[in-house]
Amino acid sequence: MAKVDDLLKNGTSLGVAIGLGAAVIAAAIVPALPVIARAGRPAARAAIKSGLALVERGREVMAEASEELEDLLAEVRAELQQERKAQSVNVGDVEVVPGGEE
Repeated sequence: MAKVDDLLKNGTSLGVAIGLGAAVIAAAIVPALPVIARAGRPAARAAIKSGLALVERGREVMAEASEELEDLLAEVRAELQQERKAQSVNVGDVEVVPGGEE
């Protein structure tokens, strides 16, 4: 038969105490869950509403940034095209482009 000292040394009594405590707490909390859920619903709705507003604002900001980047790319492409035209030199019927073959 197990002695009391053996039970205290190997932690069995601690495990039993924790299990009983968890059972008592669960028995007290489980009936209150619907009340807690109803009380937390407005806070959850507010958090979701704020999250959706932030997502929508983030999409707007990203769309504006994308538009600005597209405008910038178009400007750079136009500048590059103008520079290429300025570098090309027409000599008679032959067009000479620096760095290219004649």
